[in-house]
Amino acid sequence: MNPPRKPATRRDQRGATSAEYALLVSLVAVALIAAVLVFGGAVDGLFDTSGSRVSDLP
Repeated sequence: MNPPRKPATRRDQRGATSAEYALLVSLVAVALIAAVLVFGGAVDGLFDTSGSRVSDLP
């Protein structure tokens, strides 16, 4: 019969956590890029309208 395995060391767990954080950061970056591409024109128009209204004030 085989002896029970030792639990994973901290170093092994830290490596997995780093990979998970890297994946999470990359997914957030992709979501931000997609949001800018989808809503970029609308936000640009909103700022143009706001800017023209502010410049028309006395």
